[in-house]
Amino acid sequence: MIPSQKVALWQSALPFWLSFLLVPLLWFSAVTGGWTVLLTPLVTWYLFSALDFVFGLNLENADPETSEEDLFWYRMLTTLWVPVQFITVFSLIWYVTHTDHLSTVAALGLFFGVGVITGTIGITYSHELMHQKGRFERWLGDIQLAMVLYSHFRSEHLLVHHRYVGTPRDTVTARYNEGFHRFYPRVLRECLHSAFRAEKDMLARKNLPWSDLSNPFFRYWALQGGMLVLAFLLGGLAGVGLFLMQAGVAIWQLELANYVEHYGLTRKHLGDGKYEHVKPHHSWNAAHKVSNWLMINLQRHSDHHYRPDRRFPLLQNYSAAEAPQLPYSYPIMTIMAMMPPVWRRMMNPRVRRWREAYYPEVVDWTAYNKHTTPPPS
Repeated sequence: MIPSQKVALWQSALPFWLSFLLVPLLWFSAVTGGWTVLLTPLVTWYLFSALDFVFGLNLENADPETSEEDLFWYRMLTTLWVPVQFITVFSLIWYVTHTDHLSTVAALGLFFGVGVITGTIGITYSHELMHQKGRFERWLGDIQLAMVLYSHFRSEHLLVHHRYVGTPRDTVTARYNEGFHRFYPRVLRECLHSAFRAEKDMLARKNLPWSDLSNPFFRYWALQGGMLVLAFLLGGLAGVGLFLMQAGVAIWQLELANYVEHYGLTRKHLGDGKYEHVKPHHSWNAAHKVSNWLMINLQRHSDHHYRPDRRFPLLQNYSAAEAPQLPYSYPIMTIMAMMPPVWRRMMNPRVRRWREAYYPEVVDWTAYNKHTTPPPS
């Protein structure tokens, strides 16, 4: 490869590295204190949303056959973020618990911002890592999820969500008319159970008990326990409290995104517990340029579920004729999700139009909205 081609590849990846600018912003807030502790969520939610209006949509698609060699700078992005996040979270725990210029409210506000970053960016990057075949990247994904005490997300996402998305068997497919405040506690409760059950069933097919050490839950528990111990060693009980604060916010951010991604969308039931194959129209798509830079094309969710083996720079955009489109990017949609009446006015008519477009033959949608589990396929 000639040098000019290498420079072009690096430059094409550069916008996705915007997330690293949020780290010095966090430190500026920590050192300055006061109202500046609000800067991180304000920038992440509102500035990037405003930039979406300025820069518009990105409807271009990369060549899906691009080689791994040409994706080097994209892979480095998700790889390097893991140590950066680790150092940032735990050094901030030490700093905040060893300084006297931050009030309790300011410290909690700061770690609310940390949680926005570890959720919006950290979990999104771990999602990319967990989908890779290499053990190194999957381990990095596990380490990153342990930093927000949500390690079971990997098992739930790979073994349950991708298999059953758009069906009553998938916990994180938000049902039509289900408000986020009902969705969230249900998901927190059911995801852990479904993830553990999926791993237990996999071991049973190998004639192994759930207690076999190959069960990844032992790795999850060890990593999460290590994170809590480190937080205690650096900051005592206050350090643990701050760590739990950011983890809770990160999980909330993740499940807000999950809520938005599939709200009201269902796969057609074919009978005997079987459903049609996943297609691009079973996920909400968003082509907003800047927020996709921040969240490494997570909003091209239609293609992710259609082709989950694709790395984020190769995810394809779909037109409105091929996949349902969100009216705004995730940051704005998740804010609306926190206000169920606003959300329903915005999204329910879109779900009904989606049903008419893709499944005009379905008359009774009641069964698709139940939270019960149908017979196994």
